[in-house]
Amino acid sequence: MKLWNKDGNSNNKVDNFTVGEDRKNDLEIAKYDCIASISHAKMLNKIGILDSQELKKIKSVLNKIKDDAEKGSLEIENEFEDIHSKIEFVLVDKLGEIGKKIHTGRSRNDQVLVAMHLFLLDSLNDIKNLVVSLFDVLMKLSNSHKDKLMPGYTHLQVAMPSSFGLWFSAYAESLIDDIIFINSAIKVLDQNPLGSAAGFGSSFNIDRNFTTKDLGFKFLKINSISAQMNRGKIEKSTSICLGMIASTISKLSMDICLYMGQDYNFISFPKELTTGSSIMPHKKNPDIFEIIRGKSNLIQSLPNQFIILTSNLPSGYHREFQLTKGPIINGIKELKSCIRMMIDTLPKIIVSDKIINQDKYKYVYTVDTINNKVQKGESFRNAYKTLIDEIKSDKYKKPKSVNYSHIGSIGNLSLELIKEKLKYFLKA
Repeated sequence: MKLWNKDGNSNNKVDNFTVGEDRKNDLEIAKYDCIASISHAKMLNKIGILDSQELKKIKSVLNKIKDDAEKGSLEIENEFEDIHSKIEFVLVDKLGEIGKKIHTGRSRNDQVLVAMHLFLLDSLNDIKNLVVSLFDVLMKLSNSHKDKLMPGYTHLQVAMPSSFGLWFSAYAESLIDDIIFINSAIKVLDQNPLGSAAGFGSSFNIDRNFTTKDLGFKFLKINSISAQMNRGKIEKSTSICLGMIASTISKLSMDICLYMGQDYNFISFPKELTTGSSIMPHKKNPDIFEIIRGKSNLIQSLPNQFIILTSNLPSGYHREFQLTKGPIINGIKELKSCIRMMIDTLPKIIVSDKIINQDKYKYVYTVDTINNKVQKGESFRNAYKTLIDEIKSDKYKKPKSVNYSHIGSIGNLSLELIKEKLKYFLKA
């Protein structure tokens, strides 16, 4: 069944090609189509298209479909093009002529668009909550291991003293940056496109302010053409914030894989969180974090996909926009699963102690040695040259202690300040 079908004729090859994965993807937005359709029906009642009894009946059927969608029992059979045709069929099947009124004053274009807005808003709020949970895990680990030193690296070369506390809280604070991107995407999404119809409004005196308030949107997407031009843009802006989060957890996963290696041996995990080798009995492979790294890297490609897909299109709706649905839905699913796995596994991390005491890391303190000389009156450049000579002649001796006290250093992690920053951006 097609909402647009005129004469009942169809071509199976064409149908299968144009429908693509819509039936599967639409199950993810079915709930939101029902929510928007209920709001649309309430608005039609307000302007006199539906009477109160008709509205009551339509709401009852739509709520039943919504419940089925939430339970996972809803099906979109092959005779239906998408969830929108399935919902209208059910309404007509259950209510007859009353069901045929639901599409008054709207197009499938704004129907799909408002459902995607609602779906993406819910998804980003879910992801934001997951990011906060991961933040909490990292902050707890930072506090627990704040006194355990480790070598810091630049260019994969030993650089300066770091700590596990500094490392864990670095990723926690990076997640705050990612939340800023989530907030930005939410602001783009928090605009109601319903009522824009095919992009040119409706000759019915529809009340767009009513549906905006009823659906919980902060703003109305005022211009009907502008509303339709949001298709592609909302997926692109969402994918950018997904990519930012994915970048953070990919880098963390890479660190974990590196630090689990025998050459580093900074950390380990219980054997149940690692995998073995079919021929090498000693192996404890970080497969979980390799998969997170791989999936996260694929998620980071999403913005580019949408840029390529939607570039050079004029205003108005084009069928290419259908192809945005699958990648963004799958990207959201994959990112959620990766974050959840991080939340589940990181608390079980085993941190090695006294790593930095190994002789191979003695040069990690050279900067501290220079700073000590400067504090005694020597110029930085002369102290630097002196250290070069000591290293060349193998006469360098690391200091007995180091002192880091400024904000954001190994001696002053300032975890409470990081927490305060998170609180601020959660309210923004």
